[in-house]
Amino acid sequence: MINKVNKSIIIFAIFAFGFFISNLLRSITATLTPVLTNEFNLTAGNLGLLAGGYFLGFSLMQIPAGLLLDKYGPKKVVAYLLLIALVATISFAFAKNFTGLLISRFFIGVGVSACLMGPLTGYRLWFKEKYQQRANSWMLMVASFGFVTSTLPVQILLPMIGWRSIFLLIVFLILLSVILILLFTPNWETEKKIENYSITGGLTEIWKNKFFISLIPIAFFNYGGVQAMQTLWAGPWMLNVSGFSPLASAIGLFWINITMLFGFLVWGYLLPKFSAYGIDSMKIVKIGLPFSYIIFFLIIIMGPKAGASMFALYILSSIVLSLTQPAIALNFPKQLAGKSLTSFNVFIHSGTFFVQWGIGLIIDYCKNIGFDTILSYKISFFVFLVICILSYLFFIFKNKN
Repeated sequence: MINKVNKSIIIFAIFAFGFFISNLLRSITATLTPVLTNEFNLTAGNLGLLAGGYFLGFSLMQIPAGLLLDKYGPKKVVAYLLLIALVATISFAFAKNFTGLLISRFFIGVGVSACLMGPLTGYRLWFKEKYQQRANSWMLMVASFGFVTSTLPVQILLPMIGWRSIFLLIVFLILLSVILILLFTPNWETEKKIENYSITGGLTEIWKNKFFISLIPIAFFNYGGVQAMQTLWAGPWMLNVSGFSPLASAIGLFWINITMLFGFLVWGYLLPKFSAYGIDSMKIVKIGLPFSYIIFFLIIIMGPKAGASMFALYILSSIVLSLTQPAIALNFPKQLAGKSLTSFNVFIHSGTFFVQWGIGLIIDYCKNIGFDTILSYKISFFVFLVICILSYLFFIFKNKN
């Protein structure tokens, strides 16, 4: 275990910086929705596919990333994959059509695919068990900081330098992250010798595990869906249903993500205390998740009256989903940390892709058969809500105790 506090902080900060960049890239399309829609004449389906392209590349890379992480460690895997993200971000900045944007977005997702699972794999070995849920929550707090940066700051920069130059600035951040990871994070071989670490164990052991299976629908629809809302559809809802201007929508997204930033900060502080009192994390999920369904239903009912505050409440009430990732890792031996986390992540991020795209397709379909924009959004969101509830019921049925 890493015992020195300063060393732990440095390692956390460096990997957190990489994860910040990945979430800036993940959610920036929500803020850029108006400009990309106008410049490339995008439909709702195109927009959902473009935003989801990131998650498709991300999810397809999870199993290979898990195998690589257990063998080579976070230092090499995260740094080398980020070089792919660097090239893809340059490609996105110079894209001339929708196809170029989509392909670049796909490879951005590939390149940042280990920015969370890499450090979590390392934390499983480097940090004491009671601090792993805190580390996970504070990494998600960093994600919220990335989301915050993608909103109002990006909206302010847009008229000054344009969206293409914003992506070139992100290229510089990616390069800095790669350098820091290579210079200041632990070598995997050294840590494995200290801990007598083994890389035995296969995917079959994970994918046949009953607890893992019980969480698959929740990962795909609930967790993936929350990300779909936070990184895309909250923005278009405020623009097209609530009637916000692009600036007002960006400000709304800014406050949504500020709320989540502090939410994860407090959540990470409280989790070890819950554990000390013997409160099971999955019991918190069972009790807490239905509140998110109630709030999301209110968003649908309220329609144009549902703005940033309601989406902030919805995403905040879904914070219990963050307990599922460390629960998966702790359910398996250390030598399966990378494989178990990335296997679970396959469903989270492929779910985000399909929910983002699916919502857009349903909106377009409803418009094509004659429904107005507001009703089309409501129908699409209601379909998503029903599927989330069914996923929750599956989880409850599989975990009755």
